[in-house]
Amino acid sequence: MTPQFVMDGLIAGAMIGLGAIGVTLTYSILRFANFAHGELLSWGAYLAMAISGTIGMVSTTLLKPIAPFSFGWSLPIATVLAILLTGLLALAVDALLFGRLRRRGSAVIILVMASFGASLALRSLLEFIFTSKPAYFTKALQIAIKLGGGLRATPDQLLSLGMTLIAVIAVHLLMTRTSIGRSMRAVSENPALAGIAGVDVRKMIRVVWFLGAALACIAGIMTGLLVQIRPYLGHDLLLPLFAAAILGGIGSVPGAMLAGLIVGLSEALAVQLVGAEWRAAVSFVILVIVLLVRPRGLFGRAA
Repeated sequence: MTPQFVMDGLIAGAMIGLGAIGVTLTYSILRFANFAHGELLSWGAYLAMAISGTIGMVSTTLLKPIAPFSFGWSLPIATVLAILLTGLLALAVDALLFGRLRRRGSAVIILVMASFGASLALRSLLEFIFTSKPAYFTKALQIAIKLGGGLRATPDQLLSLGMTLIAVIAVHLLMTRTSIGRSMRAVSENPALAGIAGVDVRKMIRVVWFLGAALACIAGIMTGLLVQIRPYLGHDLLLPLFAAAILGGIGSVPGAMLAGLIVGLSEALAVQLVGAEWRAAVSFVILVIVLLVRPRGLFGRAA
């Protein structure tokens, strides 16, 4: 067993953690498991790729790699626009589907099944527009940098870890140091009481949808940059996302991130010990153990 699995696990865990934050925030506010969340990762990656390609056609200079990375300025610009578009997509899905079901007082199981349908529709639409052929932001090769202790990482991988850290700190500060964050926590505790206290519950729901979609978009772009972009990109990460959200504790941003790292490291270790074919089973095992031993997760509070 080589120590490189630690770096591989941290990188995979960072992507899982970012996506899990969106899952845990959505569940804590809306009280249902949104199985369409994984598709927001895929849509974010594809939107960024399409926008980056369009920018490159206008100005090839923006496609030239920014040393030492494998991509040009077109990708950072596309990332900002993709975050906005992915957020708008999440808001549109809520307005057209989930919002109507909430107003009708639909049961939680109806919302969950609706999220399955939304997931299939969003994934099929991606395949229709972009086909199922894998795509890449760039095909430039990178030399891994020696970090010591037998660990190696490419500049793109180190950048992804740094961006993840910045995003998590920003979300944590938003949740703990701003009026929006306090309002979101109030709605999470008791939506009816928060509404009586003057909190705009509908606005907070829109904020949660946009924030979760933005984080999913970032995670999808980084996953596409480091691996490849496929319509099933988000679907394949869905179980790890939910495992991390439950392990970290519903509603806890640091918990979701830490749990994502734990899931990523566990998967990387499983690849080293028993083979890559068992990697997908790790998230399921973690999920079952947490539900049996500590259902509220690492940082969750008892009901």
